[in-house]
Amino acid sequence: MDMTEPAVNDADALVRRLKRIEGQARGLQRMIEEGRGCEDIVMQLAAMREAINKVGMAIIGGYMEQCLRQDMAGGQSCRASIEQAIRIFLKFS
Repeated sequence: MDMTEPAVNDADALVRRLKRIEGQARGLQRMIEEGRGCEDIVMQLAAMREAINKVGMAIIGGYMEQCLRQDMAGGQSCRASIEQAIRIFLKFS
């Protein structure tokens, strides 16, 4: 399994979340096309941003857990995995 990919069960949940985000994006497009107010659009954008953040954090958390378990099972130091996870987190944030 690639270290950057979540486990299958987690992947299914992440895909469901991303499909909801996709629906939110389509809703935003309609809102703009219909000339909806700025406050309504910004509220929807904020909800979408939060949903994206949750997906990103779930992926990063899963990566960290998987790497640390692998390192511990192999008797290796977790330092390199932790440093990699921090780099990924900083890119995301």
